[in-house]
Amino acid sequence: INPINSLNFSEAEARFELSHEQKIPGSSGEGITEEFPLTGVRSLYGATKLASELLIIEYGEMYGIDAIINRCGVITGPWQFGKVDQGVVVLWVARHFWKQPLNYIGYGGEGKQVRDILHIDDLFRLIDLQVNHLEEMSGSTFNVGGGKDVSVSLRELTKLSEKYTGNSIPIEGIKENRPGDIRIYITDNANVFKATGWKPAIGVESIIEEISEWIKENKNKLEGVLA
Repeated sequence: INPINSLNFSEAEARFELSHEQKIPGSSGEGITEEFPLTGVRSLYGATKLASELLIIEYGEMYGIDAIINRCGVITGPWQFGKVDQGVVVLWVARHFWKQPLNYIGYGGEGKQVRDILHIDDLFRLIDLQVNHLEEMSGSTFNVGGGKDVSVSLRELTKLSEKYTGNSIPIEGIKENRPGDIRIYITDNANVFKATGWKPAIGVESIIEEISEWIKENKNKLEGVLA
């Protein structure tokens, strides 16, 4: 967490942006690569993800299993049941649809935190490629996400949610940071693109529009889950 929060950044009107000049290996204006340091304290959530990588490596070695590790960014799309601790994009659209409040938490409470987001269909395309070339790619670790072009701040997510649901909701700004919070995370997909030719095809606005339409078409089924 500390290395990510120490990255050089600039502050635009609606988002934080990574600076091109960075001192930490594996980071640039394009995002975070596989070479970014993993030492030090992260979060319990981050620790479980790293632990799962170690288990995959050990199982692969012990039992001769071909395996690829994909370090995914925020995955989203229709049929994800968004909650506070996961599925934030669907949660954001759903709260707008059912006119329920939200919060901008941390970093001044202005909603400028940024994440890249990845549509599940884009991830499926990559996995399909990898499965069909599993033996030659086995043992590889890839950072996989929406990247710089498919990234969004909470404030930008609010505007898109308003556009596609037609609703505005109260959003409280809470200035204090929570433990484990980070200002910005963007995946640099350069290595996975080099290995497979894959890159995300579905942009932020298309993702929000599709989620909104899914909620509208299934509102009676989803109200008890998302509302």
